[in-house]
Amino acid sequence: MKKIAVVTATRAEYGILTPLIKAINDDDELELELIVTGTHLSEKHGNTIKFIRNDGFPIAHELPILEDGNTPYDISVTMANALLRTAECLRDDRPDMMVILGDRTEMLGIAAAAMNERIPIAHLHGGEVTEGAVDDCVRHALSKMSYLHFTSTEVYRRRVIQLGEDPERVFFVGALSTENILKAPLFSESEIRSEIGIPENMPYSVVTFHPVTLEADSARQQTLELCRAMEECSENYYLITMANADAGGDMVNKLLGEFADSHGNVKLVSSLGMKRYLSAVKYCSFVLGNSSSGIIEAPVLGAPTVNIGDRQKGRLMADTIINCEPDSGSIAEAIHTAETAEHHSTLMYGDGSTSEKIIAVIKDVLMNDKVDLKKKFYDI
Repeated sequence: MKKIAVVTATRAEYGILTPLIKAINDDDELELELIVTGTHLSEKHGNTIKFIRNDGFPIAHELPILEDGNTPYDISVTMANALLRTAECLRDDRPDMMVILGDRTEMLGIAAAAMNERIPIAHLHGGEVTEGAVDDCVRHALSKMSYLHFTSTEVYRRRVIQLGEDPERVFFVGALSTENILKAPLFSESEIRSEIGIPENMPYSVVTFHPVTLEADSARQQTLELCRAMEECSENYYLITMANADAGGDMVNKLLGEFADSHGNVKLVSSLGMKRYLSAVKYCSFVLGNSSSGIIEAPVLGAPTVNIGDRQKGRLMADTIINCEPDSGSIAEAIHTAETAEHHSTLMYGDGSTSEKIIAVIKDVLMNDKVDLKKKFYDI
């Protein structure tokens, strides 16, 4: 029996990881060690650990790491807390492998603790590029700290190899999000409208807007521009999910909260959970904002995306994605284009068998003692 630690720190991350968590938990040769941390334990961010508990997964450890605030200093303290709490956790309960996803700053501390314990790391979604966010360099750093790599496209697989990782340890498996969408039972349109309170006869948009963390002091102005565009395009209902705990996230949420309070066609929620979020996207008129979900999940569901600014610049994008500048005029113009755009599904990120492929590789590596942490740099 091999123990696999899976770490989740945000609502979106957990939603993506769900099929893999289930696959590990159901496997007779693997033991799930679920580590829950970050915004999952924050009341301000919706205490989203409740969704994990509702799904029935056993939680091995709850690690409070989040500093109260999201200034650059607060982010750094959260990273330090992540290193300390994870080090304590792994000292007392050592897994055979740790699975981490993506590009969150707190994952640097978590991965560093695993590295120091000589625990091999399996990293998901490496090789991707988001030029407007600090996530970009975090993602590449996590790739270099990891032993196994599971990428969402072949292009991204080649990028991880370009970072010097041995091709024999880099696997194109697709995105778990695609698997979620293709296999998870979703609400009908009438059910999701009733569940959330969206008016029956009104087109609606699902909105997620995060600070562009490599742009100094742009969060306030860009959020105000987004609000002006939504106000101009008042024929839609706007379902807004709150920003993550990035630098500037509190400012974004404050402005969006004030906008929602003063407009009857706007609703702000801390989190929807995976099933409600995917169901809402499936039936929406378009997705609006600058979240990766508009790039990865929305195209699979067939919804057009209005992608604002540079946060996601560099990602592979489907033809249903409409890019625009972060000013009200450009956003409103893109919204009008999206309102009449064709809805069709695009499968750029795998065929829905991602968790099965990941499990097969992990078991092969661990059961056959193939781990050798003395990595050689692979030169192209």
